Amino acid sequence: MRFEQLDVWKRASRLSCQIYQVTESVSNWGFKDQITRSGLSIPSNIAEGEERETLKDQIRFLYYAKGSLGELVTQLYIGIEVGYLAKEPALLMVQEAKELAKILGAIIKQKQSKSKS
Repeated sequence: MRFEQLDVWKRASRLSCQIYQVTESVSNWGFKDQITRSGLSIPSNIAEGEERETLKDQIRFLYYAKGSLGELVTQLYIGIEVGYLAKEPALLMVQEAKELAKILGAIIKQKQSKSKS
């Protein structure tokens, strides 16, 4: 299956697009750069992992994507707190990021058990 067909990749890509949209008017370049990079890293790492030949590499890149989700959640909370992001849309993105992290965790476990058999 190509990564473009994966629901988790599609959802992560939409989340990344939302990050770009909600940060369009943020004037703090450092914050804007960091949060858009972490958001972009998620679907990018899912795609890169799926293009790798070995399960070990695939799992490693899924872990990178999962780590970027944690980074993104942190940045969303900080963005709310400092007033860069509107609370309600940012909290919806936090919820989506947490759901994606759970999905990635399940995919990682599935691939790990596949690699052991």
